Amino acid sequence: MITGDLDRALATAISSAGTWRPAPPGTVCGIRTYVTTIAFWLARNHAGDLDPGSPGAIAAGLAARLSGLDWVEAAAVTGGGYLAVTVTADALAGLAVRITQAGSGCARSSALAGTDRTGPAVADLASAQTWEEARRRVHAAVAGRLAAAAGAHVRRKHDTERMASPCPAAPAAATPVAEAVAYAGTDAITYALARLLPRGPARVDARLAAAHHLGNPAYAVRYAHAHAASALRQAADLGLDRGEAAGFQPRLLAHPTEQALIHELSWLPEQVAGAARRARPDAFAHFLEGLARAYFDCQESCPAARPGMVVPVTAPPGGMGLPPEEQTAVQAGAARLWLAAAARTALRTGLGLLGVGAPDRL
Repeated sequence: MITGDLDRALATAISSAGTWRPAPPGTVCGIRTYVTTIAFWLARNHAGDLDPGSPGAIAAGLAARLSGLDWVEAAAVTGGGYLAVTVTADALAGLAVRITQAGSGCARSSALAGTDRTGPAVADLASAQTWEEARRRVHAAVAGRLAAAAGAHVRRKHDTERMASPCPAAPAAATPVAEAVAYAGTDAITYALARLLPRGPARVDARLAAAHHLGNPAYAVRYAHAHAASALRQAADLGLDRGEAAGFQPRLLAHPTEQALIHELSWLPEQVAGAARRARPDAFAHFLEGLARAYFDCQESCPAARPGMVVPVTAPPGGMGLPPEEQTAVQAGAARLWLAAAARTALRTGLGLLGVGAPDRL
């Protein structure tokens, strides 16, 4: 969402969608800094409302355009033409509300607008004869969903290979894929196939795919979603509510792990578009795994709700009227609930794009 805001603020003749990259490691305020190569594109194509010139000169003009925005902390040229933009901490924290309110739309962008793609609506694993075939089906379906989220027009095609014989196969003739699905479940096998490289060996260990521990990527991502859903339920049981969006205070999400989680969340549309453009569902699956790790780190340091945390039933919204320390605790808890809700929303959306269910309980 942040990169989308920057695209609209730049308003260049060439869309900067898809050109944004994280700041290099060690960059000051790296978790709030976004770097784009758009100036190189503009210089090469002599397009835009700026006079053609060197990438550095064009980037300087774009930086001046962004510097006047109240949600931009700094905009500067780096590396001879890269435009580096640092947003304010409040602008980044505000994504907790924006992502929650956007629902599944939190992953959408216009990066592939005007392009056409094809892909099956679903990946039929039941009739896949080999792991290679199963991987191809999953990747085709995921790539289509990612492209649609990135603004492409996707024409759904029917997979003629799904038209198998109506006679059920004998148990002894069951394919390795069918056996793995029967053992681990469709979601676990679908995720495992989605995270495989598009080329090279294609095989899934059903036992590993079905394992219920955080070392199993499929389980870790789904558990992070279930954990966020559980945190929101627990908060409701304790009488803690995140309140109205108008009362959200972004300054209360200032802990490094909170900012790191929101920074990861901010890349969701860009990661969707990048994976769709390169036909790399595996890259998107790995992004979700990083997002899950950031969520767990955040919850360990700044849990949305702690056992025994109770909001007096007589307290007005936002804790107004309570002693200062209690009021701050209530407001911080509400802000963290917005963040937990945003994580749940993003993880559910990401899993849906992979064709994997996101249960609230595991």
